[in-house]
Amino acid sequence: MKWFALFIFFCLLGLYAYSQPTFKEGRYALSDFIASTIVYPEYSRQNCISGIVQVSFKLDAAGKVTEAKIHHGMGIDLDDEALRVIKLTSGKWNIPAGYDISTQIIQPVKFSADPTRCSNIRQQDMDMAIMAYKNRQTLEDVVTHYYKNKYLGKADTRSEANIITLKKQLGFDEEFITDILNQANDKLKQGDKAGACDDWQFIRNIGSSRANKFIAKYCK
Repeated sequence: MKWFALFIFFCLLGLYAYSQPTFKEGRYALSDFIASTIVYPEYSRQNCISGIVQVSFKLDAAGKVTEAKIHHGMGIDLDDEALRVIKLTSGKWNIPAGYDISTQIIQPVKFSADPTRCSNIRQQDMDMAIMAYKNRQTLEDVVTHYYKNKYLGKADTRSEANIITLKKQLGFDEEFITDILNQANDKLKQGDKAGACDDWQFIRNIGSSRANKFIAKYCK
């Protein structure tokens, strides 16, 4: 009877595995898709930040991603990119009959910094960069808030000299803007117009006109 119980157990285990959603491209294709789709966020790229972000989501009967959110993140730009990549898997899943669409799926998204440039980066260096990112958000918000109001004709332009100084402190220079434009272009090539528009709007909201033509063309 023992062997029969084991047989039933493995049959049920097989049925459970079969009843779970599968990525359409194949068993190992999800990891490949994630790795090839990641557009490394600029701050983390520059500061050689690596890590794993866990994204939770659900799948509807058509294999569309719903309710995607960060399950366990790092509190930096890698979280946003992990969420973006998982959303791009929408429609690429096979959903078996009877699947419970209320099931929450947890998917890790691994970020590995450029080994040729970041080989000497220590964990404490990454920790300091992560802390700096979180601390700079308030300053970044000051800049974007000013320019958003300026475009609406509501900003006190007498403070713009201070805003320009703050932009320099944050590294919002022409090279940085070029990197963000390249990042947006990569997302557009993936068919992620919304992700590209977020980047272009960010460029505009730090006082640059270099993304205006793309916003006019793609972000209506």
